[in-house]
Amino acid sequence: MHAYPAGIDPRLPLVQDADLKDKVVLVRVDHNVVKNGVVRDPYRIDSTIGTLYSIVERGGKLILMSHVGRPRDKSTGHIDTGHATSVRPVVEYLERKLHTRFVVPDLPADPERGIREIDTSVNWHIRDLKRGRIGGIYLPNTRWFEGEEATGEKRHRLAVQLAGLADVFVNDAFGSWQPHASTFDITKHLPSYAGYLMQRELSNLTRVLEPTRPFVAVVAGAKYDTKIGPLSEIYKKVDHLVLGGVIYNTFLCARYGVRIKGVSDSDIEAAGALVEQDRTAKKIVELPLIVESDTLEGRIEGQYRVRDIREFEEGDELGYVLDVDPGSFELPNVAEIMSSASTIFVNAVMGLTPHFYEGSATLDHTIDQNPDAQKFYGGGDTLQEFKNLSPGLYLAAMDDAKYYFFTGGGTVLKAIEEGTPYGLGPVDALIAHSGASRVV
Repeated sequence: MHAYPAGIDPRLPLVQDADLKDKVVLVRVDHNVVKNGVVRDPYRIDSTIGTLYSIVERGGKLILMSHVGRPRDKSTGHIDTGHATSVRPVVEYLERKLHTRFVVPDLPADPERGIREIDTSVNWHIRDLKRGRIGGIYLPNTRWFEGEEATGEKRHRLAVQLAGLADVFVNDAFGSWQPHASTFDITKHLPSYAGYLMQRELSNLTRVLEPTRPFVAVVAGAKYDTKIGPLSEIYKKVDHLVLGGVIYNTFLCARYGVRIKGVSDSDIEAAGALVEQDRTAKKIVELPLIVESDTLEGRIEGQYRVRDIREFEEGDELGYVLDVDPGSFELPNVAEIMSSASTIFVNAVMGLTPHFYEGSATLDHTIDQNPDAQKFYGGGDTLQEFKNLSPGLYLAAMDDAKYYFFTGGGTVLKAIEEGTPYGLGPVDALIAHSGASRVV
């Protein structure tokens, strides 16, 4: 048995403790990085390569699986198995990166119900895999399978069929926290382990849940109602909370009795509880200078302006508030809070990019000016905008021990909401079936 990494529950079965020699290893990854048939940012793919290399180096044979996008129409239940949500762009990237060949089985799909069965044609590919004729198998998008998000017999059947492909299961998909057939149910049927990325994410998540203080969190989002649970729990844990995006707009409406275009009455009402909570605790760091626009169509000269929330009067009506002005971060109280923090967690894009980007860019540079803080970034959009807006800083941060980039921002928020990462379904499933895992 290996020593457990810091912050890891000793009940969690680790891939380094599994016997993988000559075993077919089914690995659930989170390679959900494809948009319009193109890999947007390979960070999530690259983050799993250590696990894949270790499995192969120890004699394991790889079968990979990941979800891509949302191919299922929630209103009709139909599953679209078209090009837009195919794993093939990921496979092409992996083949270039690893200099090996992956096969994507061509499984028959129903035009409405997706892939209903894993047929025996996969066995031919597994035979080639065992004989070293191919480097790996990459299954079609897990959400193309009818049973992945289903309930009852369909889901059970998919889990059993997936388990029938391999000898061992490894979960390295930190960003896929939903308990689906490929992340949760499969652990009932195979010896199951946490991959190296999963372990690293859980270890760093513990440092967010048990932070060195002062602890500052920066949270933004396009909808307030989806963040109510995480925001409430984050508020309890932080010393200071910075808001951005529609979340901040909603807070301002509830706090100052103003109206901002695009903010619903129901969200304003929901934000009232946070406003009342903050009247006493005073943890929210208000960014006074905001950018108001008459239109969502872009940064059009004469149709946007900087507003100061300190001049608000109850009943004021504003257009769309699409960014935080960089000057907000230069104000003494804001600068002092950011520079004195010991732990900073960021799950935020401050403005409506690509036209309103200065708030996000200034936020990242302001945080970087605190050399002593441990900085945690989470969320695909957060990382993508960091990379787009400040590519030099992003590259430097990738090699800086004071930075850590989570592959799943939603997973981090869910764990914060629950107060522990070990309540997440897929992680809990690994622990629940760890007795079977250790005998492999």
